[in-house]
Parts: sequence; structure tokens; C-alpha cells
Amino acid sequence: MLIAGVDDAGRGSVIGPLVIAGVLVRDEDLLRLKELGVKDSKLLSPHKREVLAVEVKKMVQKYDVVKLSPKEIDIVVNSGRKLHKLNYLEAQTMAKVIEALKPDKVYVDASDVLEERFKHDILECLTYKPEIISEHKADRNYPVVSAASIIAKTERDHAIAELAKTVGDFGSGYPSDPRTMDFLEKCCQKLDEYPDYVRKSWKPAKKVRDGKGSRQARLI
Repeated sequence: MLIAGVDDAGRGSVIGPLVIAGVLVRDEDLLRLKELGVKDSKLLSPHKREVLAVEVKKMVQKYDVVKLSPKEIDIVVNSGRKLHKLNYLEAQTMAKVIEALKPDKVYVDASDVLEERFKHDILECLTYKPEIISEHKADRNYPVVSAASIIAKTERDHAIAELAKTVGDFGSGYPSDPRTMDFLEKCCQKLDEYPDYVRKSWKPAKKVRDGKGSRQARLI
């Protein structure tokens, strides 16, 4: 039996892509993944993720990565009901990854608060019907999803590093990072509109643009 794991990276970032990755393994190789030491990518150092990503790619049957640009995300979010639309975009993209891998069974880290709804959204986008296990924290509970998480995170890290070479240091790209928020503020001071690598529809970006999230406002 062929087993897949699918996960995302960068869902909450305000700068850079949302990355969806999937890996395909034979069921008898699941133990090998665990022996490699794979775990939720957020629990690993950047160096350990890089090392494990190389090892995972060597041992899996196949892997697939899809990057969603900020512009693609903005189009969906601006079409209404932000959270549901974003969840459905992720379900559609995970379906594309699953179609590329063609597993018999797939574990996905559910983005929707309703795990079963997320599963059905994925199934709706597939041309065939594999068994799908959709759970929260699947990246912690299933090594095959942990492996996908590692690839998704390293691919996003590479994309962020490449972008930083062009536009300068903006930190992690997440709203919780002061360097990211300061970068957005400087963008607003220099430009009439955010560049395409910023998720313009994101509330933190809108607050900075409107002056409510500026450095001065944050100090008041």
C-alpha cells in the first residue's frame, strides 16, 4: 500500500508564499521515517530540518510541492468569507498534491476547525477516492505528515531567503516578528501600494497601511 502525508508551511505569514508539500511512501517504510527522527518541523532547528529534508527526499517514493503566491491568496481572501475561502484553497491545493502522488491512503494536517469538512473538501477536488485521514496536529502524530511538514518548511525557508536577497531583510515574514512589521511600515512610507510578495488582504498588513499598526501607533 502507498501512503502519503500532506502538510503546509507559511499559512499565517504576511510576506511570502504558502507552501503545500506531500510525500509518498510504501507502508513498510513508515518505520524508517520514524527512525530518521522526523517530527513536526516547528520542533526542529533550521539546520536539522535541512538535513532531514535531504534524507526524506532520498527515501520516499515521490514528493510534490506547490507554492501559493500572496497574489493567489489575496484573490481568494478578497472574494469573501476569508477563513473558509483560505481553507478551501488549501483543500484544493492539497488535492493537487494528492493527485500527483496517487496514494492509496493519505494523512493530512487539517486546516479547517472541522476535520471532516476539510476531508470532504479535498475529496470533492479529487478524480479518485483514496482513504483520507484528516486530523489536527497530524504533523505531530504521524511521521509521514511530519516528513511532509519538513519539506514544506524548508521549501518556504528557501523561498524567503531568495526573496530577502532581492528586497532586503524582512525577518520571518510573520506578523509576530517585529522586523517583518517594521519592513511593512517602510514599504508604506516608500510605495503607494504593497509589492506582490506581501499579502495585502491580511489584517496586519492593512493595519500598517492604515497607520493603525505603525511603529508610532504601537508605542502609544
